[in-house]
Amino acid sequence: MRVSPSRLRSTLAALAVAAPLGLWSGAAGAVVRGEVTRDPDGLRSSVVRIESTTGEMCSGSLIAPDLVLTAAHCVMRKAGYWVVVVDRTFRQRRLRAIAASMHPDFVPGTTPENQPGTDLAILKLDARLGPDFRPLDLRSGGDIPQGDTVAIAGYGVVAENRRGTARVLRQARLVSLGELQVANTVTVVADRATLAETAGAGACLGDSGGPILRAGPGGYQLVGVVSWSSGAAQQGRVRTACGGFTAVTPIGQHAGWINARVAELARFEPGESMPAGARPHPSDWTGGR
Repeated sequence: MRVSPSRLRSTLAALAVAAPLGLWSGAAGAVVRGEVTRDPDGLRSSVVRIESTTGEMCSGSLIAPDLVLTAAHCVMRKAGYWVVVVDRTFRQRRLRAIAASMHPDFVPGTTPENQPGTDLAILKLDARLGPDFRPLDLRSGGDIPQGDTVAIAGYGVVAENRRGTARVLRQARLVSLGELQVANTVTVVADRATLAETAGAGACLGDSGGPILRAGPGGYQLVGVVSWSSGAAQQGRVRTACGGFTAVTPIGQHAGWINARVAELARFEPGESMPAGARPHPSDWTGGR
């Protein structure tokens, strides 16, 4: 299986690429053609839902008992943000986000596919989650080589016109097609069976910020964060931004920033100013918003 960068670029140019996956008003809630996650010991303990007071929704990953890694475009608006987790009985619990730190290269006001910077952010929660929840392993998060099998998980919709399917955790297996240079550099993943020629598994509205995972000996390892998606090359009359390519920010390339902000936010307490180290982003925020 090989898909050349030139083919990726030409295919994407012919598609209506998704608006931010996290925005209900955009073109792209659960993983397309994904399986519902019902294992109490599975990804429900690591993958969260992010909701704003303005009606937006994204996904994210626990990376510490009170820290969530997500996409920066999911939390750049002036709003209040809540993180929703589910316990072993799949009962929901809402925690308030009290601070957010975006990657310093992120450029607000752009769409994810036109983003020249790095679409990553970390949220600080108002309480620490207990042993019922399991932060994902960041230590082995390297590149995502072409041909590697990965998993995607998120709370998004199964199709753009099925808004009622959101807020259910689903996961699917995808394959890496390699790096793609657009406004920035992303890794593209797709359904191995269709390679985005026809509709297959992938991200949709509400899956932005969700994890791309690699299976490891001790469980899943977090290797990337979902940023945007496209529809398949062969769509017919009904155009869609789901079921084709899923564009991913590989976290291994940004481990220095992630580790520095994790260390600072781990010490951050409600009422304090945002830690000033590790080149904070002008749009970093604290408080209830």
